Amino acid sequence: MPKFLIQATYTSEGTKGLLKEGASGRRAAVDQVVTDLGGTVESVYFAFGEDDIVLIIDLPDPVSMAAVSLTVKASGALHTRATPLLTVEEIDEAARRQVPFRAPSV
Repeated sequence: MPKFLIQATYTSEGTKGLLKEGASGRRAAVDQVVTDLGGTVESVYFAFGEDDIVLIIDLPDPVSMAAVSLTVKASGALHTRATPLLTVEEIDEAARRQVPFRAPSV
């Protein structure tokens, strides 16, 4: 199952919601969204600095991740970045594939 790193920053409205319902309330909301799409939440961490929350989640496919991303961004409560995570084995497989490519000539 594809794994994704999610990094997010709360807007002022999102931060007000976090203060109101607490971190455990937000974790429950994340769990609900991800499990409803057939995925699992590996980890959730709250932070301060550039990102307010960092998650690692598994979802059945990239389309599911796109659906979550669009819905969350439409709420206006968070600014998010999703990064697909690849295993060592997946990169080894990619390295073995032949790719017909010609670099631009200078």
